[in-house]
Amino acid sequence: MATIKDVAKKANVSVATVSRVVNNTGYVNTETRNLVLDAIKSLDYIPSELARSLFKKQSNLIGVIIPHLTTYFYGELIEALEDAVIDKGYRLMTFNSRNDAKREERFMNVFSQYHISGLIVAAHLNKLRSYQKLSLPMVAIDHHVSDTIPSISSDNEMGGELAAKHFLKRKAKKLIHFRGASFLLTVKDRDHGFKKTLEGSGIDIIDADLDFNNPDLDLIERTLQAHRDCDGIFCDGDLIAMHVIKVAEKLKLKIPDDVELIGYDDLKLDQLVTPTLSSIKQDIEQIAKKAIESLIGLIQDPQATLPDHQTFPVRLIERDSTQ
Repeated sequence: MATIKDVAKKANVSVATVSRVVNNTGYVNTETRNLVLDAIKSLDYIPSELARSLFKKQSNLIGVIIPHLTTYFYGELIEALEDAVIDKGYRLMTFNSRNDAKREERFMNVFSQYHISGLIVAAHLNKLRSYQKLSLPMVAIDHHVSDTIPSISSDNEMGGELAAKHFLKRKAKKLIHFRGASFLLTVKDRDHGFKKTLEGSGIDIIDADLDFNNPDLDLIERTLQAHRDCDGIFCDGDLIAMHVIKVAEKLKLKIPDDVELIGYDDLKLDQLVTPTLSSIKQDIEQIAKKAIESLIGLIQDPQATLPDHQTFPVRLIERDSTQ
């Protein structure tokens, strides 16, 4: 791979001259500029984006903070963000926080060193005040970070409502709701929509809280064993629902004959499990597009005014896990 020194040697100029041409800084006469450009073309030299960002103290890098790399939802989100940003002249740099405050501190040093242009936050931040001191344009996905940072998500309350309406149609008498971490706004909204819609129906609701990334199989088994007479199960994430399928098979509970099951996210994996999983579909592509569009708008105009919170509608995709 050609280097800047190779280009300088071929064009018979200094490295500093090549740098001025590449970064479009300082004066270089037309003849010399053309010699450098011809050398770049013939050597197929690709200037380092990182080097340019360090030199100019700015970059076209967008940081993305996620809580886990092993969660399928975040894998699909990163893919959608990459698709949304690729033609905008920016590139993504992904940071996996694991909800660890010390890791977040290290990220802040990287943001400064690499002159990140803006930040998409898709994780709970332990060091929010420190991040705000960086004065970076920020947009949140699926999280309410602060009143000053615009956020974008699915209509999670609507998702809870759709699951509840399905079970009301089935004339269910007892339901289990396997929720995610209770401190998350998305979980609170889904739970609120679910319970508000079922209010006054007389349906018994059993709640159990699980880790989205690593659901507790023992807790799922104890809950299902104690409530084998339940008619339906609503899970705040598809990964939780897939664990429920595994436990139900062990307990010889047939889905959907004995109990119906609805997940959340509509991951691509939903069609590969048995039975195929009914799920609340989030439009991850549209959320990603809106997040990138909003962030670039703030990067280009820091005074731009954006809505505090934007939501996208969801819908129930029915498959074999519901009758």
